[in-house]
Amino acid sequence: MTSLPAKTGKKLGLVIDLDICVGCHACAVNCKEWNTGGHSAPLTDSDPYGAHPSGVWFNRIHTFEVVSDEGDSRTVHFPKSCLHCEDAPCVTVCPTGASYKREEDGIVLVNGDTCIGCKLCSWACPYGAREYDEDAGVMKKCTLCVDRIYNETLPPDMRVPACVSTCPAGARSFGDLSDPDSDVSRLSADRGGYALMPEQGARPVNRYLPPRPRKTVAEEALGGAGLTPVADDKAGLMARWLDKILSM
Repeated sequence: MTSLPAKTGKKLGLVIDLDICVGCHACAVNCKEWNTGGHSAPLTDSDPYGAHPSGVWFNRIHTFEVVSDEGDSRTVHFPKSCLHCEDAPCVTVCPTGASYKREEDGIVLVNGDTCIGCKLCSWACPYGAREYDEDAGVMKKCTLCVDRIYNETLPPDMRVPACVSTCPAGARSFGDLSDPDSDVSRLSADRGGYALMPEQGARPVNRYLPPRPRKTVAEEALGGAGLTPVADDKAGLMARWLDKILSM
């Protein structure tokens, strides 16, 4: 079985804002495009234009209807990929050492040359983040675009995972979550970022930002654009007087 590093130099990961993800699947599509020629390429497909397409996708978006205790409902789009866990069970269960966690940055990868396709890692992963490539006979997964984030031929602002660079809503952020002063750590702390299914004990690095409470229609009408009801004081009287004059 494979051992995990006692400590990693960094904890590179994603922070995903569920409040502003619109479920457009741009992250999944760009991930597929980049990684078809990336570290774990190719990402094979079966019957991609037929009635029952299937294939390898590192990033998948699930959509749920969430109902509050008061009966209010909302749609939440939930992107999910490998969470690069600190206590990654997919690594410790691997019989050949093909699954491993990098000591320098904490990224979990698969060595396709030594993977035997036994699928033990996919059974051990509590998040269902492993993808079996039927053509290659090996397991594949999100690499955090390791061949991109360290690519010095790219401009610095492009050295982020493909899913982050393409998100039109800015719902995805990337950085070192071991550094409390990093942008992603501050964002997670400010918004109450949480780890997915902590009861599994895998200690995932990625964080999710919870959706903010939605305002009622009346609240949106009054405060949606930063407006507040006019108080019944001298300023309010003057505002109503001006409104009356201008409407004549």
